[in-house]
Amino acid sequence: MGKSKSSGQWLQEHFRDPYVKASEDDGYRSRASYKLKELNEKDKLILPGMTVVDLGAAPGGWSQVAAELVGHKGFVLASDILPMDSLAGVEFVEGDFTEASVFNALLARLDGRLVDVVISDMAPNMSGIADVDQPKSMYLVELALDMARSVLKPGGSFTCKVFQGEGFDTWIQDVRTCFKKVMTRKPNASRARSREVYLVAKGYNPHSN
Repeated sequence: MGKSKSSGQWLQEHFRDPYVKASEDDGYRSRASYKLKELNEKDKLILPGMTVVDLGAAPGGWSQVAAELVGHKGFVLASDILPMDSLAGVEFVEGDFTEASVFNALLARLDGRLVDVVISDMAPNMSGIADVDQPKSMYLVELALDMARSVLKPGGSFTCKVFQGEGFDTWIQDVRTCFKKVMTRKPNASRARSREVYLVAKGYNPHSN
């Protein structure tokens, strides 16, 4: 069976993609690494010595960048429902972070540390049907925000991928209730035709919940 036209176009685009080539040359696990690098250059989210939680981390592109940024005095804790090959400087908990047992395992690994930054590049498996995909993606960012509210220290930061569409504006308003500064970014490494943007929220205020 021949490949469909759309999958053939995707493959061509993928192999021409400068970020795919750069990730191979630089030893990153995914082109998504450059999205976090760009966000960090602009917004100074992750600094040496910080504690970072990476949700939906597999295959580990964001965790790799976070580990580089926090250095040996920092701490990166990653979680995903999928397995992830081990990474230097990253602790990993496999499972659904919304389940009590997995959440408690994450808290145990944090060992009393409050978190400086929660990051998430999670996305659902896309069907291509907007009415199906958008609610799924909004559900994931709502879960990520709940997690951030549970573990962030006052003044902490949160960044995650979110798709523009139904529910987006309401969710952004919710984020604004508990962070002083809320921005959306479209990194160069994010494909232009994608509806994805990245929320950057800084100055967490736990008393606003």
